[in-house]
Formats: sequence, C-alpha cells, structure tokens
Amino acid sequence: MELHGDRCFADDQAMLTGVATWPPATPQIQDKEKSCESNDLDKGKTPIMIIGQQKGRSSKQKMERNFGMSRPEGYRKAMRMMLMAERAKMPVLTFIDTPGAFPGADAEQRGQAQAIAESINLMAGLKVPTMAVVIGEGGSGGALAIGIGNKVLMQEYSFYSVISPESCASILWSDSSLAERASEKLRMWPQELLRFGTIDDIIPEPKGGAHRNWEQAALLLRENLIKHLSPLIGKGAQSIVKNRLTKFRSMGIKALETTKPAESNQ
Repeated sequence: MELHGDRCFADDQAMLTGVATWPPATPQIQDKEKSCESNDLDKGKTPIMIIGQQKGRSSKQKMERNFGMSRPEGYRKAMRMMLMAERAKMPVLTFIDTPGAFPGADAEQRGQAQAIAESINLMAGLKVPTMAVVIGEGGSGGALAIGIGNKVLMQEYSFYSVISPESCASILWSDSSLAERASEKLRMWPQELLRFGTIDDIIPEPKGGAHRNWEQAALLLRENLIKHLSPLIGKGAQSIVKNRLTKFRSMGIKALETTKPAESNQ
C-alpha cells in the first residue's frame, strides 16, 4: 500500500514509500493470487515499511520522477514514514537508486541539506530494524539519507560513491574524460566496499545485469533480503540501535589494519 506526501509541501515522486508484508512474496504471483483479499495475503506476515528511490523508465516517467533526484519534500516524506514505522514497530527497508539529491535552487531554498542531515540522524537512531539496498546508483548524500541500515547490501553491478566519477575527474584533474581513473580512486564498487565494511553483502545479478532478467534478479534479491533482515526482526530496540551505530563507527577499520604500508602510500 503506497503512502504519499510529507504533510508540509508536496508528494515527491522520486521517493516512493509504502507498507508491505514480510517475508516478500515470490515474483511468480498468479493473477488469482493478486486478486485475493489483503486479509488472506497478510495472514502470518509482518508489516514492513518500504522506502525507495525511483528514476522511471520512459522519458515521461523520468521527468515525473526527476531522474530519481529527490527534493527536500522527498526526504521529509521518508522521515515521516520512518517515524510511522517506529511507532508501529515495523522494520524499515530502503532501496537506493539515485545520482544524488536534486541540486536545484528551489530545493536549496526549501532546505535540501537540512533534510538530508535530519534523515541521516533520524535513521541512525530508529528503534526498529533497518536495511538499505543499493540497486543501481548510490550517489552522495542523496543516497546516504536513506542508507543508514543495520545491514547495507549492494547488487553486484551497482555502485556507491560520494560523487560521480565524471564530477570527481572534473574537480581533481579538470577533465571529465578521466572518469574511469576517478572510479578506481573512489573505491565505489561492491567488492571494494565489502572489504572496507561499508556494506555487508553483495547480491548476485543475472548474467549481463538485473535488467536482462527481472524475474531472476527479483528472486536473488528476495533471497538475500530474507537472509539478512529476518534475523533482525524481533530483536530489542536497544540492541538494534547499538548494532547500527557500532557498524557505522567501525567502517574501514579492518581494511586499514590489513593494508600494507606500501599500498597506503600510493
């Protein structure tokens, strides 16, 4: 069931929110199952809050979704749903796919930086289990705003970075064509981020990427969601918050301890 609006300004279509049931259904849902009453579908299942970024596929959808770049009202909508989930003791599952928060003047006038900071702060202290999954682009603070999870996962061909490689190359070397070199320095790929402890696991994708086989990609995603989130459900609030804060405070420590001096000087 989709939920709308930030109750302050607007309903940002780049940020989708709603309540679903856990564990998630398999992708092969028959038409007759889809038509069942919600009470039948909900038996024995746990309600869960879903928050996700949506870019759109067609040109029209991309314009409506602002290419996945949320304005402040998008992050405030996400925060409203996080608080609702905490009151109802629902786990929070977020899906990240954005090049970054919208950098337009209107977004800045309505407090873009403040909205992102408040979202990070709120999610860090939520007393319910949280899990974030990068399913495409994980760009800068726009991604981090809904990325403070007890578990953070990435699909195999996704990336997570403080800045796009093109922008990084433009800033460092005044040449956006050096994006590939920048991507190596940014350590933005799942395998590297797993080593640094930034993420907890990598979700395999079908050959050629998730877009080549949506159903198989959904099955692999479902399997890993259940594997990582289910053990957190039912744990105490104090344990959940402590686990999350410890995770983020210890990021990179293990990798730095095992890095050779020669490597660190490169």
